[in-house]
Amino acid sequence: MSNDKILGIVVIARHGDRQGFYQDPDSYTASATSITPLGEKQESQLGSLLRSLYLDASSPTYIQGISNSTSLFQQSQVAVRADAGGEGGVIFDSAVALLQGLWPPTPLSSTILANGNNITSPLNGYQFVPIESVEPNEDVSLEGFTSCNTLNDHIAAFYDSPAFLEKANQSASFLSQLHSYLDGRAVTLENMIYDYMNVQSIHDANFASRLPPTFLARARDLANFHEYGVFSDSQANGIGNIAARTMLPSILTAFQRIANASDPLRLHYSSISYKPFLSLFNMTGLVQSGEVEAGIVNYVAAVVFEVRQPASGDEPVLRFNFKNGSDDTSFHSHDLHFSGWNGDGDVPLATFINAFQPVAVNTTLDWCNVCGQTTDRGCAALLGASSFGSHHDRISPVGAGFLGAGLTAAVMLAALGVLLFLGFLTFGRGRRNAKDSHARVHSDAGSESNSIGKAA
Repeated sequence: MSNDKILGIVVIARHGDRQGFYQDPDSYTASATSITPLGEKQESQLGSLLRSLYLDASSPTYIQGISNSTSLFQQSQVAVRADAGGEGGVIFDSAVALLQGLWPPTPLSSTILANGNNITSPLNGYQFVPIESVEPNEDVSLEGFTSCNTLNDHIAAFYDSPAFLEKANQSASFLSQLHSYLDGRAVTLENMIYDYMNVQSIHDANFASRLPPTFLARARDLANFHEYGVFSDSQANGIGNIAARTMLPSILTAFQRIANASDPLRLHYSSISYKPFLSLFNMTGLVQSGEVEAGIVNYVAAVVFEVRQPASGDEPVLRFNFKNGSDDTSFHSHDLHFSGWNGDGDVPLATFINAFQPVAVNTTLDWCNVCGQTTDRGCAALLGASSFGSHHDRISPVGAGFLGAGLTAAVMLAALGVLLFLGFLTFGRGRRNAKDSHARVHSDAGSESNSIGKAA
C-alpha cells in the first residue's frame, strides 16, 4: 500500500514531563501542576518528528495538500484542542511546545510595510497556532471522566472486586517498604503512589539515589493494574471507557472532514492526559491482542490516525500508529480489533465510524444521563429542559458545553410565563402609587422603561 495518499492525520498526544500533582483516588479530581523544561523539550521534539513525517514534501508519509515544511502554517488546515482541566496549564502548555516543533519560527513570518520596512514576527518569526482551550465545565469532550457519578461507582466496585483485593494482598509487603520514600503519603493500592515516585526519581537526585533499583518498576506495575482497571470496561459502551467515549465525536468528525475533499482540514490534534489512551486501547482491542500494554502511557505518548486514500480508489482507510513517549524512537503501526473488524491491516473509514459512533457520548445531555450527573456542568438545566420533551439534535462538544447557561435562562423564562398566566406577575406600564414596588428595567436602546411589579 506504498502508493496510498495520506489525506490527513488525527493526532492524540499526552502532555510532557511535569511537576508532581495529586488526584483523588475515588473521583480523580486533580490538583494543578506545571510543565517542566524537560516536558517542553519532549513535546517540541515530538512536534519536530511529526513535521518530518507529515509536512516534508519529500517524505513518503507527506499529507497531500497541506502547507509543507517550507511554507507558513495555514490555519484553515489545522485544528488544535487542549484539555484545560485538572492538571492546570500542563496540557495546554504541552500543546504550545509541540506546535513549536511542528511549525518552528521562520523568516517567512514577516511583512513589508508601506514605508519599506520588513517586519518579522517576534522570536525570529514565531508562528502563532491557535489552540482551543477545552474547559471541562463548558465542554466534556476531553475530560468526561471527572464529576461522573457512575464512573465513581465503577471505581468503587473495582476497589471491592476480588481481583483488586487479591492484588492489594499480594502487594502489601512491598507497599509497607515505601513509607520512608513517600514523605508521609498514604501507602495503599488505592492511592497511586507511583506518580510521586516517578517525578522525584526524575527531578530529585537524592531521592533517585536512595530508592532501591527495582522499586520504581514495581510501583509502575501496580499503577498500570490500578489505572487500566479504572479506565477500561468489558463492553465498548461501558462507563469505564468514558474517557475515550466523550472524545469520539471530535475524532470521528475530524476523520469525516479530512476525507471530504471540499474541506480544508488536514491535521487535527488533541492534547490530553493519559486516561483516554487506556479507554481507547481497550475499545480498539489493542490490549486484548497484546499489541499494547495494559497500563499508563509514558509522557509524550502519541497516537496518529492516518486517513489514507488507497491507490485503488476505494473508500478511505485508517492506519493506527503509536509511539510510547520519548524513549520510543519511532511510531509503530498496530492492527485494531473490534466488533465488525478482524484486525487485518488498515480499517475502512466507514467500518470504524459505524462501530464507534453508537457508543460515542455526543452531547452534554448524553453525558449527564450516562454519568448520572444532575447538577454539575449545566446538567440541572439540561435535564430540566429535556423533561418538557424537547427535541435534542446532535451538536458539537463545544456547542453542547455552552447549552447550560442558555437553558438556565430558558427555564427561568418558562417559569415567568407560568407566573404571568396565573396572574402573579404583570408586564406593562401599570399604575404607580405608594403601595406598588416597581423595579425599572431599561432597554439597550435607552427607550422608555418597562416596569415589573406585583399584580394590583
